[in-house]
Amino acid sequence: MMNEKTINEQYAYIRTLLEGQRLKEALMQLESLLWQCPNWNLRTQLEQLQTSYKYMLDYMRQGVNDPERWNVYRKLLADTWSIADQSRLLMLDNSSSRYYHEVRRTPRTDGLAAYDLKKLLHILESFNDDLAVSGLLSEAKTLEVMKRHEDTLKFLFLEGWTNSSWNSQEEEDAKAMLASEQLLIDDLCLFISAIMLSLMECFDLRKIMWLLDAYSHPNINVRQRALVSLVIIFHIHRNRLNLYTELLKRVDLIAEDPFFQRDVARIYQQMLLCQETEKIDKKMREEIIPEMLKNASSMRDTRFGIEENEEENNDKNPDWEEAIEKSGLGDKLREMNELQLEGADVYMSTFAGLKSYPFFREVHNWFYPFTKQQSDVHNMLKSKTNEKNSLLDILLQSGFFSNSDKYSLFFTIQQLPKSQQDMMLSQLNEQQVAELTDKSNADTLKKFFERPGTVSNQYLHDLYRFFKLSVRRHEFRDIFKEKLDLHHIPALDNVLYWDEILFPIADFYIKKERWNEAIEIYEELESIEALDKNAAECYQKLGFAFQKQRKYAAAIDAYLKADTLKPDNIWTNRHLATCYRLNRNYQAALTYYKKVEEVAPNDTNVTFYIGSCLSELGLNEEALNYFFKLDFMENNSIRAWRGIGWCSFIGLKYEQAIKYYEKIIDHMPLAIDFMNAGHVAWVMGDIQKAAVFYGKAITISDSREQFLEMFHKDEGALLKQGIREEDIPLMLDLL
Repeated sequence: MMNEKTINEQYAYIRTLLEGQRLKEALMQLESLLWQCPNWNLRTQLEQLQTSYKYMLDYMRQGVNDPERWNVYRKLLADTWSIADQSRLLMLDNSSSRYYHEVRRTPRTDGLAAYDLKKLLHILESFNDDLAVSGLLSEAKTLEVMKRHEDTLKFLFLEGWTNSSWNSQEEEDAKAMLASEQLLIDDLCLFISAIMLSLMECFDLRKIMWLLDAYSHPNINVRQRALVSLVIIFHIHRNRLNLYTELLKRVDLIAEDPFFQRDVARIYQQMLLCQETEKIDKKMREEIIPEMLKNASSMRDTRFGIEENEEENNDKNPDWEEAIEKSGLGDKLREMNELQLEGADVYMSTFAGLKSYPFFREVHNWFYPFTKQQSDVHNMLKSKTNEKNSLLDILLQSGFFSNSDKYSLFFTIQQLPKSQQDMMLSQLNEQQVAELTDKSNADTLKKFFERPGTVSNQYLHDLYRFFKLSVRRHEFRDIFKEKLDLHHIPALDNVLYWDEILFPIADFYIKKERWNEAIEIYEELESIEALDKNAAECYQKLGFAFQKQRKYAAAIDAYLKADTLKPDNIWTNRHLATCYRLNRNYQAALTYYKKVEEVAPNDTNVTFYIGSCLSELGLNEEALNYFFKLDFMENNSIRAWRGIGWCSFIGLKYEQAIKYYEKIIDHMPLAIDFMNAGHVAWVMGDIQKAAVFYGKAITISDSREQFLEMFHKDEGALLKQGIREEDIPLMLDLL
């Protein structure tokens, strides 16, 4: 029998063949896989597909004109894929230890085992009536009704999740759940999550169509949960959506509603924001990167005391902020902040350690909306009637936390002694408490928490926590780890592939320093000629992203386009100068630095870089003038002294050179300073002093190899100063 790894590898190969439209090979591989699968029905279906495809190819060979050929071929691909899906699951049921397959292969022994969706719906619809009746009898009876309801929900969830393919009757029963007026919205929301997880395991057109039906439900929570689920499923199954024209037509029809486009675009941004959570958590560890970059910096630039990327720090164009504000994106980002998308990181870290309660061991509990009708919650709130717990009650019904975090908060508070509960609740943010308890704000808060953006935001946070924190997280595909280019998905490209949607996404990537993704979108917008509005700014941002990736030639190309559209912009000129300098085109860099100098003659950085470029071009006297000017403009300017020292050395002004290198050594010398001082001492004939300087350079270098690398770069300069080539290896051995 094949093991789980082998089954998945063979399925992945079949899927790759189908994605490449290599149907004949896929059918052969699937036939091989099915020899291991004890399902004769699937074998029969495969034989029928093979026969149909054989006839289709025969007709084509005979030159028969069949206008339906492509549609038939597409259906053959889809059906083959479906058989591969079912074969994989059936075989994994016998070999996988994942909970999904454990549920599928384990016979149910409770009283719900024989119940289908229709019967489960009837049971759930009666919950409110049962609860009302039990309330007249006893508290014990009420808890019994609640627990029976929770058992039924678990069974419904597992049935929905592990049923890999609905038949027509099951589809109708699921539609009845959407139409039911007695079914609790929370119960329907849980079922939607079960269907999403089911589709993550196995594609099923009927379920996707059902989720599209759910998007038209009158309840905002149902609609947004269904849409988030659809976006995730479209992302996962993007490579097969084109095989289902009826699905694409259905989405296009719904997309005529402008609310749909707005909802999908917002969810796109919210999912990208969720991805930022992990990056912020890692921020402290990643702060070591600048130190790593220091060691890798150019020794030639370090001669003047600069790092290769020093000029590029904090160099975003301030004009962009103004443009962002004018475009309304600033408001949108602030709104995201209000919805706790930016603040989600704090809550994630706060609640990450509070997911170990028994409640969270059950998969379905991660997806059930927080409710006072959950038996544990009901128990505590029933037994506590003081003012603090009424505040807790209000807080738990608010939209400040995701549902998962509300349960965490509740169980944590429940375990504390009463005195600590009171203290914890009294320490809540006073402004939040005032807003929550002020009746005049109740309606406003209610409307805020029922906004589509708030609802989808909270649900995405619940999903994020499940995929990151659940004890079974390794059994699920974590979509938040993946590249989320949703505008490339066949079912969503007509909805998202518009400049007014992609520009804010690209700006988001710039803001979050996700340079590659920003570059991709700006280049796509350029290719579809969508850069008419604010084109110069877009080319600036494209160049900026390339520059941050150290792709200086590409950055220069983008900046030149920006310069053509918006000439003489000081920010563009400054960045063109930087990129030309870092690309070793010092003449071009000098041209643009001079343009910046005309506008900002007292800019010390520009003065320094002009001197550096002049030095690299061999114009030492001009370079010296700029370094002396810089020394006058800055107090104790070590970088000016380095420039003066080197240019003096090259210009044979050895006394002046050694004077400035000794000034540097008295302050904050680098290895390069001791080495350059050694060069000057050597050409002045003081070999003993040169050896001392060189020795110190070796001592403070990271390694002897690093010193040798620096030294060998300067051999040409030493030879021009009269040092004999044969003396160089002797000097190195002398050290």
